[in-house]
Amino acid sequence: MLQLLVTLVAGVAGYFLARNFVRRRLRFVDTVHSPFAPLIVGTAATLVAWPAVLLPLVTLSTAVVFGIGTGLGTASGSRAIRHQENRRQLTS
Repeated sequence: MLQLLVTLVAGVAGYFLARNFVRRRLRFVDTVHSPFAPLIVGTAATLVAWPAVLLPLVTLSTAVVFGIGTGLGTASGSRAIRHQENRRQLTS
């Protein structure tokens, strides 16, 4: 049960950390709007989290869920930036 909780927290944390990072730090980077950006970021996050599998409560599925959450957070942050830009253009 504790492993499931750790896995869920890793996925949610990856999502929110990536979303906020993209919205605040990468808003002027055009590459983040690429359709491949979430896939690349999610894969990289999984590979970075992979050594944590050696810890007792972290499994391979935890690393994969963290990567999925990070990829989805990147996509969500990119979408939020695009919607924000569209609102500015419509009101000007």
